[in-house]
Amino acid sequence: MHRIAVVGSSGAGKSTVAEAIAEHIDVAMIELDDLMHGPDWTPTPTPEFRAKVTEAILDAEGADGDGGWVVPGNYRNVADLVQRRADTIVWLDLPRHVVIRRLLVRSLRRIVTSAEVCNGNRESLKNLLSRDPERNVVLWSWQHHDQYREIYEDYAEGDFWSAATVHRMRTAGEVEALLDSVSRR
Repeated sequence: MHRIAVVGSSGAGKSTVAEAIAEHIDVAMIELDDLMHGPDWTPTPTPEFRAKVTEAILDAEGADGDGGWVVPGNYRNVADLVQRRADTIVWLDLPRHVVIRRLLVRSLRRIVTSAEVCNGNRESLKNLLSRDPERNVVLWSWQHHDQYREIYEDYAEGDFWSAATVHRMRTAGEVEALLDSVSRR
């Protein structure tokens, strides 16, 4: 484990798991959400986003290319830059009900505390109650859960992840066991 991509549904715990792994193996964590979202949730245009991701990865790898990184995120427009370059894929394939419960708790906590998500952006009750999945992260996750599973099953069975070791985590216990094994290294 040297270059790790952490993928899964919104709310599955990608950033939390990535942060723990990065700390244990002492490598940089590159948060794709920070590179994608500007103020007021303004998305970064794809060419600029790809350039930012490439720069962050190369910076983490260092001049000699021996450095490592952990990157949480599902952005398909940079999957070739992150997931194909990764030596390890941690796929958080938790059940929909677990992900939705976690997302609700996280979103409500962020709303109540007015916690910054990234680049000055915050979650809002208005967005959480919206019927628009582009604004409501819980609705987005609910609607896209099966789609992510299908995409990642195709990646795991095909060539896309063939150069990486894939850890498909289906329970919280499996995630904990993986983190325990990483912390013992």
